[in-house]
Amino acid sequence: MKVSVIDSLFDPWQAVADYQQGLTALKGKYGATCLFVGTMRDFNQDDSVKGMYLEHYPGMTEKQLLACLQQAADKWPVLDALLLHRVGNIYPDEPIVAVAIWSSHRGDAFDACRFVMESLKSNAPFWKKELLASGESRWVEKNTNGYAKKT
Repeated sequence: MKVSVIDSLFDPWQAVADYQQGLTALKGKYGATCLFVGTMRDFNQDDSVKGMYLEHYPGMTEKQLLACLQQAADKWPVLDALLLHRVGNIYPDEPIVAVAIWSSHRGDAFDACRFVMESLKSNAPFWKKELLASGESRWVEKNTNGYAKKT
């Protein structure tokens, strides 16, 4: 299992492909790879957002992210996992997070991937400061629940 906190733009698809290429001991063992990529939206809380600064606590953040992966591996038969997370200045359409789970079966891969994402959203030590289109900035006090409001 691997965790990386990244302070520059990255290609999540290439990063996962490169990591999977190195999983030679698992060839023929995984039947499912579940990948979640989170990108920055240009809106939050009914406001237009031009950018975001994502702060973290080095050392503690990586430890917490690895704990999220380990908890998933304790609950589901995870063969391997990769978690990449951006920090620093981030702009709309840029990737923020990538979670990849390799497992023998799709249900385990889906469930473990969602668990990791939800766990890191509520437990990882990240702080978000949004730059609004109005020119103001604000700290994000809480994450969304992961669902859009139906109108």
